[in-house]
Amino acid sequence: MIEIEISKPLGGMRLALSLQIEEGSFVALTGPSGSGKTTLLRILAGLEGARGRISVDGRAWLDGKSSLAPQKRGIGFIFQEYALFENMSVEENLLFIEKDSALASHLLEMTGMAQFKDRLPSTLSGGQKQRVALCRALMKRPGILLMDEPLSALDPAMRQRLQGDILRLHREFGTTTIMVSHDPSEIYRLAERVILLHHGSVVADGSPKEILMKSSGSQKFSFEGELLDLVRVDAVYVAVVAIGQQLVEVVVAKEEAKRLQIGKRVQIATKAFAPMIFQ
Repeated sequence: MIEIEISKPLGGMRLALSLQIEEGSFVALTGPSGSGKTTLLRILAGLEGARGRISVDGRAWLDGKSSLAPQKRGIGFIFQEYALFENMSVEENLLFIEKDSALASHLLEMTGMAQFKDRLPSTLSGGQKQRVALCRALMKRPGILLMDEPLSALDPAMRQRLQGDILRLHREFGTTTIMVSHDPSEIYRLAERVILLHHGSVVADGSPKEILMKSSGSQKFSFEGELLDLVRVDAVYVAVVAIGQQLVEVVVAKEEAKRLQIGKRVQIATKAFAPMIFQ
């Protein structure tokens, strides 16, 4: 269990949070820019100070007297920047963190990077570099993995592919994962809990559906989005679609659902309160 009770001046506001995060959970932090999401990650990692208390499994990381050094916190951190050693091969980047060849090979195999283990980072694509960064962050088998919009610079297809890698590694290693993201489809796929920050405070805390779903008005519309899920409810299906920065639910008939494929772009249109969804 991570217990957080902190306060810190932040620009013209104050970051003031009281949170508990279950071990092994996947939590997404979202909210407007400047609301304190990245600062919270940096405080957890020991890269910034704050007043208050942080306790992990009963061990004090921050209290009124001291702050545990970052290297003693057992945390993996993934930034938007890859921060790889350009003069080292992919495998050497991992082994620099921990001399465990078996673990390095396992991680590279899981992420499809084993064939590139002898390549230098400068010869890799952005998605490949981010996979290496993910593997490297797990080389010490950290209890907590912190990610600050790690996939924001990648194209949608690569983001979706790497989301699968992140989720597989999270489950296999049993890490407590805390991710900053503005992407509703990413949050929906990966997180089981969403914490919405605004002006340094928690304004909403719940499941992805509870936090991201917004009801739409009665006007006619036609929007394009990504189909995230199809859930059967009695004789019909409910399609969950990401449109911009929100999620919407559309009821579809069984025959319509057969023609839809999760992960594909779809269009949603409605007229006289009769929504239609098609690819």
